[in-house]
Amino acid sequence: EGLGLPVGVHSPGFIAATDAEARELLYPHFKANRDRIGRERGWPPVNRADFEAEADGGALFVGSPETVATRIAAAVTDLGLQRFDLKYANGSMPHEQLLGAIELYGSEVVPRVRELLAREPAATPGR
Repeated sequence: EGLGLPVGVHSPGFIAATDAEARELLYPHFKANRDRIGRERGWPPVNRADFEAEADGGALFVGSPETVATRIAAAVTDLGLQRFDLKYANGSMPHEQLLGAIELYGSEVVPRVRELLAREPAATPGR
């Protein structure tokens, strides 16, 4: 039995019209930000293969609205989450790109996540 606290996840990500566009727009900013943090912590520089692996199945939620919604719904279901926060700002991304991601998140991703979750009950945390 848990502590009775809300179970939530906070993950970085980015949304664009297509998976390819989202990854191309995000990568240089993700790399710059991660490399800066890595220098402070002794991590090696991030390369494109690291980024792609993180985007394919890691904690980075990047892609089209459908891709991101599907990944969020799966995380909510698999982990029994009560909350999911997408950290859409990564490094020095241009403001207009961030606004586009916010618009897609609110208008397409969130409604699609709700639709997907309505089909399948969430898992119980700790199972």
